[in-house]
Amino acid sequence: MRAVHTRPVIGLSAGFALLAVLARTAGLSAVGWAVGIVCVVIMNAILARALAYHGAGVLGPAGRVTLTRATLTCGVAALTADSFWRPASVTTLLALTIVALVLDAVDGWLARRTRTVSAFGARFDMEVDAFLILVLSGYVARSTGAWVLAIGAARYAFVVARWLLPWLRATVPPRYWGKVVAAILGIVLTVAAADVLPGYVVAAALVASLALLAESFGREVWWLWRHRPVEQRPAVTAAAQLRQPRVVRRGRAAVEVRNG
Repeated sequence: MRAVHTRPVIGLSAGFALLAVLARTAGLSAVGWAVGIVCVVIMNAILARALAYHGAGVLGPAGRVTLTRATLTCGVAALTADSFWRPASVTTLLALTIVALVLDAVDGWLARRTRTVSAFGARFDMEVDAFLILVLSGYVARSTGAWVLAIGAARYAFVVARWLLPWLRATVPPRYWGKVVAAILGIVLTVAAADVLPGYVVAAALVASLALLAESFGREVWWLWRHRPVEQRPAVTAAAQLRQPRVVRRGRAAVEVRNG
């Protein structure tokens, strides 16, 4: 138990330290502090439970990089919440986001390099990607429109659908394309947050990103639908049919005739 909870405690400490730095350098408000603390606590609580569930004593090298990305994402969430109340430090937000995106390429490479690839690590990495995309879409939606939230909400809508439809809970074979789509979404949303391109270019890139996301999820859902378990009914053989009584009606009388 001590080993299991070591990394989440480190994650909590790192998260609170990052929020303190943001308060000094970016003037993080009480709203930003509150959102940041909630993100840090929930993220590390989920991590502790997942480690215990998978029986993982410690995080490997790649997992520690992913934990760093998750901590940076909590900082981005705090700054995004701040931006709804007062002007936030865009430079700081972009710096945290870019570092998180760069580390996204590092953790996968490190897992393969150290031969520590695992289902837990892949799931942890995917959930951090999804949360970063959700936070960035919330920031971009302020200037571009609420429809951008569909990009960030897609993963969580899929999770809700899995609760309602059991056939969506099956394990899908790993697809590298899904990782590519997540990287494209992160880059496009970061560029949109930087506000360095004309609005129509940003809108077109976001629409294209949403289309890629729909294609990726659509392909996954289609695979799950094709491989869903189908209830098998026992077939009635010809011999069994011959043994069944046959009813012949003549006028008002019903005569039961047995075959054979």
